[in-house]
Amino acid sequence: MDALRQWFGLQGKRALVTGASSGLGVAFARGLAQAGADVVIVARRKERLDALAEEIRALGVRCLPVGADLTDDAQRDAAVQRAEAEFGGVDILLNNAGIADVGRPENLSAADWDRVLLLNLTATFRITQAVGRGMIARGQGGRIINISSVAGLYGNPIFATTAYSASKAGLNGLTRQLAVDWARHGITVNAVAPAWIPTEMNMDPREGDILPKYKQRMIALTPLGRLGTPEDVVGAVVFLAAPASSYVTGHILAVDGGWMAW
Repeated sequence: MDALRQWFGLQGKRALVTGASSGLGVAFARGLAQAGADVVIVARRKERLDALAEEIRALGVRCLPVGADLTDDAQRDAAVQRAEAEFGGVDILLNNAGIADVGRPENLSAADWDRVLLLNLTATFRITQAVGRGMIARGQGGRIINISSVAGLYGNPIFATTAYSASKAGLNGLTRQLAVDWARHGITVNAVAPAWIPTEMNMDPREGDILPKYKQRMIALTPLGRLGTPEDVVGAVVFLAAPASSYVTGHILAVDGGWMAW
């Protein structure tokens, strides 16, 4: 157990998780807390954050819920300032907030394109910039983990997700460039690229699941023969936040059930 704590323990670390009100964000916040980190959770739906914060505090760590729309400059900056003021800094930034479009590219409106790129790429860079400045000023390094997608690595054969795929490809490029630019400050920058994980983003609310006609194809194209779960991705996030990954930076880690192996 001592060796595991040495490699994967996050005791004394302070993490900020965006998009923490549902789906993967909830699992990531919980997983970082289970590894010992204090966690700031940020999303628009504050009431959901409050419930998650109570659960996380029961693990014996601090948790600060902050309601904010990351596409609003003032709200985003205020969230980072609260994290810095109340926790004394951020050691781990997990950029999970994102939205997806579905629709034929020839019909994609300028407003829908801008909406997806604004949150998935521009706002993600801006909060990374703000947190990164604090990491650089403290001189103790840090970890930045971006949640990308296998849709940013190849064309999506299930849905037409033009803006989403472009935003995640851009996020992969941002990840690699920041890894190079901030390596001298001891900051590692990596991304996790999940494949098909049932969440609110891709489930039909009437079914409480992915529609069968899509789900069957997703499974058929996955060598492991099943869809992933949020818990399948948590280990990759904890690894990239932990001392065990201190020599890993600029990497896009696919967690995809073998999707990329075909």
